[in-house]
Amino acid sequence: MTASYPYIGRFAPSPTGPLHFGSLVAALASYLDARAHNGIWRVRMEDIDTPRCIDGADSQILHQLDAHGLQWDGEVVYQSKRHSLYRAMLADFVSKGLAYNCICTRRMIKDNGGVYPGTCRFANHPHGQTAIRLQLTHPVTQFYDRVLGEVTVDDPHALEDTVLKRRDGLYSYNLVVVADDIEQNITDIVRGSDLLATTATHLSLYQLLAQPSPRYAHIPVAALSIGRKLSKQNHAMAIDTNQAVQNLVQALTFLGYKVPDEAINLSPSSVLQWAITHWRCDNIPKKREIIVAAQDSTYHTQPRT
Repeated sequence: MTASYPYIGRFAPSPTGPLHFGSLVAALASYLDARAHNGIWRVRMEDIDTPRCIDGADSQILHQLDAHGLQWDGEVVYQSKRHSLYRAMLADFVSKGLAYNCICTRRMIKDNGGVYPGTCRFANHPHGQTAIRLQLTHPVTQFYDRVLGEVTVDDPHALEDTVLKRRDGLYSYNLVVVADDIEQNITDIVRGSDLLATTATHLSLYQLLAQPSPRYAHIPVAALSIGRKLSKQNHAMAIDTNQAVQNLVQALTFLGYKVPDEAINLSPSSVLQWAITHWRCDNIPKKREIIVAAQDSTYHTQPRT
């Protein structure tokens, strides 16, 4: 497939642990979409939430990607080194009168139904130990997705005034991701469907900034049961780099591809070349999640202690 437009994609893991099967699927889909469009594929470490990051996890993730033949373009970007970029975007929102200080705690919001109702929007609280929120008077609720088609988001958390900077001084995920994607000229984002509501929030930021938004493709997430995705939080095991080809074949099968039996005897690069040639978003199941077999060694989780 030859791209008719410039393509810059990215994979942006959080270094809170090694890649598991679900994150490999996301990395692979993002990589294949970029390469099938003769595009650039970047890797960015989303380490802005420093208390959750684990020393050495970034190196482990990069090793896992490399072992599976997923070679990125350019240098790996770390959010923890880009505070000046986020500070400038926040200042832009403040200067336009779109951001305000909020003193509401998570407990206060929970006690009022769990969704922030805009309590501090016109309170003019002085700057201090406060969060900074963005006014979303006209939030984006609909967008076109390359896998799912027309998407309507009704999650109230995607429609509330989103946090730009937390009470603890850390910049929010929503702010830094949009800032990074704009600064890196990202044109296409392929990621899990668990982020559909988050995408609506991001599109609201693009709208307020009068910036063109990327194209989105949301793939199914791997889940152990309905609503319980495979994740680091539920102790998903790290993918084994010693069985890279098997992992790639499993991930391609998950994404709806009929991989030739002989592929298991190929190198990772050969499997990827086959996959690039056959890559089509139309082949991806139009589902939010796919249940995987918990007993399968590719997917299994560590027992809770």
